Amino acid sequence: MKTVQFKQMKDGTQEEYKFLHAYEDQYAKGLPDRILEALKNLENTLSGYLVTRLEHSLQSATRAEADGADIEMIVAALVHDIGDDLAPYNHSQYAASILRPYVRPEVTWVINQHGLFQNYYYAHFLGGNRNERDYLIDHPWYQSCVDFCEKWDQASFDPDYPTKPLSYFEPLVREVFSREPFDSHYVGNQTMGKSAVDIALSGQV
Repeated sequence: MKTVQFKQMKDGTQEEYKFLHAYEDQYAKGLPDRILEALKNLENTLSGYLVTRLEHSLQSATRAEADGADIEMIVAALVHDIGDDLAPYNHSQYAASILRPYVRPEVTWVINQHGLFQNYYYAHFLGGNRNERDYLIDHPWYQSCVDFCEKWDQASFDPDYPTKPLSYFEPLVREVFSREPFDSHYVGNQTMGKSAVDIALSGQV
């Protein structure tokens, strides 16, 4: 079989879906390469800062590593702005959805909320509420997100900071994004069919 025969999904057979699943599984193995390529493309996005978006991402990850963060949080710092091109108004959620199958829920939640928490540094200059994040103040991962933004995100626009190159972080990217998706060893007992992570993403405990 080279292609399925159905023209509507409801007409597919078990054999056809097993065939497609094998293709999709093989394609998914290329995810680390696509993540790295997407990071490289950040070199050409969003002008106006003293560093490129790629340099900002690399610097965030470099700072995270220097502070003793684990591999999941380092990779999260690296990819936290990967959605800027395709999701400029919800880039946090875009990045979180990419990370979700491979990291613990805390990391996913922090990345999902980092755009809101980052508003603390500038929203008041644009007529917004810099403290809007405080509706989540009782969430167990609130401080983790505050620290992510304060120590790594908002601080990483310095062209003179000794930032490590993408090649340095490549092995970490490959390790995280080559994991079995939704493996309970990494993400706990949440699976695609459960809503615990979705509840966490919404800001609820």
